Amino acid sequence: MEVHNVDLTISAVRPAQYPQTNYPEIALVGRSNVGKSSLTNVLINRRNFAHTSSQPGKTQTLNFYNVEDQLYFVDVPGYGYAKVSKKERERFGQMIEEYLTQREQLRGTILLVDGRHAPTDDDISMYQWLQYYNVPTLVVATKIDKVKGNAWNRQESLVKKTLGLDKQTPLILFSAVKKHGQVAVWEWIEKQTGVSEK
Repeated sequence: MEVHNVDLTISAVRPAQYPQTNYPEIALVGRSNVGKSSLTNVLINRRNFAHTSSQPGKTQTLNFYNVEDQLYFVDVPGYGYAKVSKKERERFGQMIEEYLTQREQLRGTILLVDGRHAPTDDDISMYQWLQYYNVPTLVVATKIDKVKGNAWNRQESLVKKTLGLDKQTPLILFSAVKKHGQVAVWEWIEKQTGVSEK
């Protein structure tokens, strides 16, 4: 999809604040600092539109990005960062669960994992949770440019095996630096949402 117009509509903490449109929505979930902002920026062809937080775990809102008045990217707070208090984690964990299980406009979730390593226990838990609630999921392994080319297949197998990916869940290797995987991610988004280039 060719993107010219994007804006951050709202940073929401409860359903009453969610956009009142029927645009399909794609949620981006993953650990703090896994590259959600970088993926968003590559998909919308902007360098610094979605900002990377200087403090991991700081983003505690659902950020709704309106893309071409056709769909929303919903940036979900990162998980797995120890310095956020248990009470805070529980509070925005509840907010995330409410959004992912009750939002009718949600058409799918992109789960980002660090392609340089095996997925963490938090990554595994999130994938299993999405499967339990039957949320269509795309797994994106980020930072793959930091892995030598001859090791990509090994990393791909490691991610699949560690998460226990089923045949319905695609995996895309992605690099924000090289923009590798950008087209494949957009193809999945278009398939899930039914949007395409105007």
